[in-house]
Amino acid sequence: MRGGGSKRRSSLYRAFRYRLLIPMLRARHAPEFAACGTMVGLMLAFTPTIGLHMTLALAVWVIATRLFKWEFSLILALAWTWVSNVFTGLPIYYLLYVTGQLLMGRWQDLSGYAEFIDLWHTFTAGDHTIWQDATIMAKVMLEDWGVAMCVGGAPWAVVAGGIGYWVSLKFIRAYRREKAVRRGPSRSQMS
Repeated sequence: MRGGGSKRRSSLYRAFRYRLLIPMLRARHAPEFAACGTMVGLMLAFTPTIGLHMTLALAVWVIATRLFKWEFSLILALAWTWVSNVFTGLPIYYLLYVTGQLLMGRWQDLSGYAEFIDLWHTFTAGDHTIWQDATIMAKVMLEDWGVAMCVGGAPWAVVAGGIGYWVSLKFIRAYRREKAVRRGPSRSQMS
């Protein structure tokens, strides 16, 4: 049993390394290019757009590059949206919900995490068609929780995006400095 957990950790680390770290470090662009991709992905991960994070990352990239001539790493943006996934989605959405309720002054309407999960399962349980599921989800997001989650998601998106930008920028710059020191002086510096 003990080996299985280690195997899972190593495969998780491997996925993290090959999908996020290596593309960030090997990019030939300026460090800001990768840092902006990280920022966009993390910001979108903390929005209550269930199942649309990667699609929104692509849409933001198209709009940013076409209309505003602002470029960032689409690959990193897509990858960092995975922060909100099947395992972390409900805790993140609960965090957004509670934050939104607090910001809107709804102190009396704070359900506990267990109640939130039960309510979620109530909405998503049963033999529904895809259309019925979409209708139920739209009602939940637009009427019941959506406003609170959008309001609560805004500060978390800004904080996560800002921290992601700053950390990845520092990380990439430090990596490149270290790599330059290991390589030694370039030919142009030797002449």
